[in-house]
Amino acid sequence: MISSLRGTVLAVAGTTAVIEVGGVGLSVQITPQHALALRVGAEARLRTALIVREDDLSLFGFTDADELTVFDALRGVTGVGPKSAMGVLAAMNPGQIAQAIATDDDGAFRKVSGIGPKTAKLIILSLAGKLAIAPAVGRTAAATGSVSDSVLAALVGLGWNERAAVAAVEEAVAGATEAERGAVPALLRLALTRLGPAQPQPAAGGAGRE
Repeated sequence: MISSLRGTVLAVAGTTAVIEVGGVGLSVQITPQHALALRVGAEARLRTALIVREDDLSLFGFTDADELTVFDALRGVTGVGPKSAMGVLAAMNPGQIAQAIATDDDGAFRKVSGIGPKTAKLIILSLAGKLAIAPAVGRTAAATGSVSDSVLAALVGLGWNERAAVAAVEEAVAGATEAERGAVPALLRLALTRLGPAQPQPAAGGAGRE
């Protein structure tokens, strides 16, 4: 069982990272926000879960022990596979997931692609009182700041000028739900919606994106 790895980031694309460990490149499935935090050429350390099937070996990576704990707990719920569990972690951090379970908020899980009403309710029923992670009470502001910074960096990287990107992120945060404020993909979608169909502006002295 591969429970963790440390090595050089060779590539990051979408939700897949390739980490070189001892001369071997390992493909690891990660969340979009985790992907934004990795840099090619830099060292990364991940908690991991190896999922073994008859025709496939899949390695999933996490930033800390709490994410791995939530991933394993979600996979224990009927109808929730590894991809759906990663989808939940992409939408909410471990504290927010614990909070949703503690407050019987199955709506937070229904927003995740691939999680229907029955499965969302089953997650609540199956994990109530069993997830040893502190709910995200009192941590919203700090989490939002970190997520906002990541979204801003992503927008600038896509070619939007910083002033427009900052305004869009501020508007997105103001109109987002608590779960959306804590998830980079959700907040990024809201910010892009506010930027509208206009094309990103080229940086001064540089070429614009197609």
